[in-house]
Amino acid sequence: MQPLRVYSVVPKLPPKLKPLWELAYNCWFSWNNEITELFAQVDQKLWRECENNPVAFLNRLPQRTLETLAGDQFFQDRLNELRRNLEHYLSKTATSIPFPEGDNSEPVIAYFSLEYGVSKALPIYSGGLGILAGDHLKSASDLSLPLVAIGIAYQQGYFRQYLTPDGWQQERYPIYDFEQMPMTPALDAEGKRMLVAVDLKGDRIFAQVWKVAVGRISLFLLDTNIAENQPQFKQITTRLYGGNLEMRLWQEILLGIGGIKVLDMLGYKPKVIHMNEGHSAFAGLERIRRFMEDSKLTFEAAAELVASSSIFTTHTPVPAGNDRFPPDLMQPYFEDYARKLGLAWKVFLALGREDPRNDAEPFCMTVLALRLSRISNGVSQLHGYVSRNMWKRVWPQYPVEDVPIGAVTNGVHAPSWVAPDMAVLFDRYMGSNWREDPDCARVFEQTEAISDSELWRTHERLRERLVDYVRRKLHDQLLARGAKRKELQMAEEVLDPQALTIGFGRRFATYKRATLILSDQERLIKILSESPRPVQFIFAGKAHPQDNEGKKLIQQLVQLCETPECRYSMVFLEDYDMEVASYMYQGCDVWMNTPRRPLEACGTSGMKAMMNGVLNFSTLDGWWAEAWKPDNSLGYAIGLGEDYEDAQYQDFVESQTLYNVLENEIIPTFYDRGHGNLPRTWIRRMKDSLKTLGPVFSSHRMVEDYAKVAYGPAIENYNRLVKKDFAAAKDLAQWRMDMMTKWSSLNIRNVKATEPQQVFVGEPIVITAEISLNGIRPQDVRVEVYSGPVDFEGKFTQRLTTIMQPGGNVEDGWQEFRGEVMPIEAGRFGFTVRILPHHPLLLDSHSLGLIKWADMG
Repeated sequence: MQPLRVYSVVPKLPPKLKPLWELAYNCWFSWNNEITELFAQVDQKLWRECENNPVAFLNRLPQRTLETLAGDQFFQDRLNELRRNLEHYLSKTATSIPFPEGDNSEPVIAYFSLEYGVSKALPIYSGGLGILAGDHLKSASDLSLPLVAIGIAYQQGYFRQYLTPDGWQQERYPIYDFEQMPMTPALDAEGKRMLVAVDLKGDRIFAQVWKVAVGRISLFLLDTNIAENQPQFKQITTRLYGGNLEMRLWQEILLGIGGIKVLDMLGYKPKVIHMNEGHSAFAGLERIRRFMEDSKLTFEAAAELVASSSIFTTHTPVPAGNDRFPPDLMQPYFEDYARKLGLAWKVFLALGREDPRNDAEPFCMTVLALRLSRISNGVSQLHGYVSRNMWKRVWPQYPVEDVPIGAVTNGVHAPSWVAPDMAVLFDRYMGSNWREDPDCARVFEQTEAISDSELWRTHERLRERLVDYVRRKLHDQLLARGAKRKELQMAEEVLDPQALTIGFGRRFATYKRATLILSDQERLIKILSESPRPVQFIFAGKAHPQDNEGKKLIQQLVQLCETPECRYSMVFLEDYDMEVASYMYQGCDVWMNTPRRPLEACGTSGMKAMMNGVLNFSTLDGWWAEAWKPDNSLGYAIGLGEDYEDAQYQDFVESQTLYNVLENEIIPTFYDRGHGNLPRTWIRRMKDSLKTLGPVFSSHRMVEDYAKVAYGPAIENYNRLVKKDFAAAKDLAQWRMDMMTKWSSLNIRNVKATEPQQVFVGEPIVITAEISLNGIRPQDVRVEVYSGPVDFEGKFTQRLTTIMQPGGNVEDGWQEFRGEVMPIEAGRFGFTVRILPHHPLLLDSHSLGLIKWADMG
């Protein structure tokens, strides 16, 4: 029996408590401890049951409790103070980031991501990609960046993990009620819920739009689980990373194409889009289509405008992690779309192929995003290098160093991840500036002033809190499995609040090598059983539901944790999420990370731990390759960043290194206690890590980097290209077509250099070359000397490019160009000459894929 009508029943808050809704419906609470404390102190048990979700919490509070709070003057005063704080925060709209005049108020940047980790109360994330997106929005809010965000509302989110008695991962998918979460329906001009329509193979599907307030930033989420859709299309937004390949295609069409339509319906006219991973690359195509339809631009002109105002961030250093769709799957969804763009089907597919001429190659979303963005980046310096190697086939004529993929190293939102106890300490010694200006080195230099004893006692309290949390959570895990009373009693005795505690929490992909520490179990057990210097490990993490190898790693780890030798000093926590992670980041002494270099794109979990004074212990991969210092003053390394061809040998060598560093450096340093039982050297490293790394690996620094190297230049380029009825965009498109047509006729001859008897360091070498431009204007090209040290095989080990200046004409219409280079160190040195296209509106000359090298002969 179905009801004729359904109502949403909400508690009747007394008028004095109405500000509670304002606090509950803005995710500012996720980085404001005072707000969460206000809710938690009303009813601690209910707050935990509601998983720190203030909307669900308010909806479940008994009316009697609400009436009591309305008469509590102390509660009223705190509530009104926090409401004023929120109003004050929201009223600060001026950004300190320099943008072109007029582009710093209305949202001019649209940020697209398939997942967002803003709060545990909003379970639409799986791991690092989503948490990074959430931290990006929070820093954008703190910095008053004119940004709006687009994502998907998953009714079942990512899976919740539980283990069978033998340690095998199982998945469950709770159904979430969006009306019990900090999100509200977006309304149209008539006050009705907003619906956006997207075409799927001739079927018209609809998505309701939800709004989430993330401080000053609006995040809009699309939801297809509504009555207007057929049953199969309701499933599109059911699960994050669920379903088959066609379901993933549906989700990415919804995110990219539907997301652009939502922005238009909301009245936003962003000048720049930022695609966080390739999932949202269809947004670039939809922008092109709309410029063609609304402004009557050609595909070429619209594509230049869109690419010049798009930023793409790739996060995946593993080829299998990049979405690829077979051509026969793409065809029914995009053949008609290609016609609207004026493209032949083969030309359309070439947009997503590394080799445009290979008709059998699948359509890759990362390649599409690279082709539709003039600014692309990896998420650490090493990942930028890895990405250039991964995608060099898109620009086959370029040396890897010239592949146009840069790097903006990730950061973390400090106020979200620093423990409340540590935050109080920071406030006292560093001032509140560490929250408002966390990328300021001067602020973090004040960590020197923190008393050693206060820092250590605060950290010890956090370790004790972690141990209490682990015992409670382990008890609940065992109870759910039907454990006996003796096992439950043992759960209350695991771990030692005073022992060296090492944390490992991440996705259980095989390349992350969660079980590297188990390589020599006899040696590990000896470390655990050394009573004068106890060591303990806390593990957490999920394997993808289809990753049986990852599940085997979890099972192997869990079974070892349950042996008599390890059950009190090794624990695996189920259902790794933002809450579990926070306790671990804040209470561990060491954060261990063991990826097989160079497969970790960045690894922001170590940054969050570092923000709490936790020392990192990791292979030199991702961010740690940038952060670590050889004297171990900021933390510890597993190896020295060596490259291996044999993965098994690499695992063996690095496991031995892991044990050696643990036994000979980490454990002795932690237990080297001076006066007052303080580990002075350890505390010194905690302070040095905070002081040196805190301001660098902040998401404020990250967002400001994006503003400087990506958002600002893209906005300026957009403004130039749209002036005078898109005259510059049309000119740039025509120029590009001209370059494509004439480029093959360019020639280089008579490359000559001064021939001294000896070449000395610091002395110039003058180089000339004759160039045949064949109708191309000299200002449309850049002739360069490409020079640098070479190895014994004659390959460049480094490179420097020097622009050659045009000289006089020679016979037959050839033109001479001249330049000079200067060796800066002794050794083998070489050069060659090349030609690149050049246009004042082209952000990167390499992006067109055109280049002409001097012949080897």
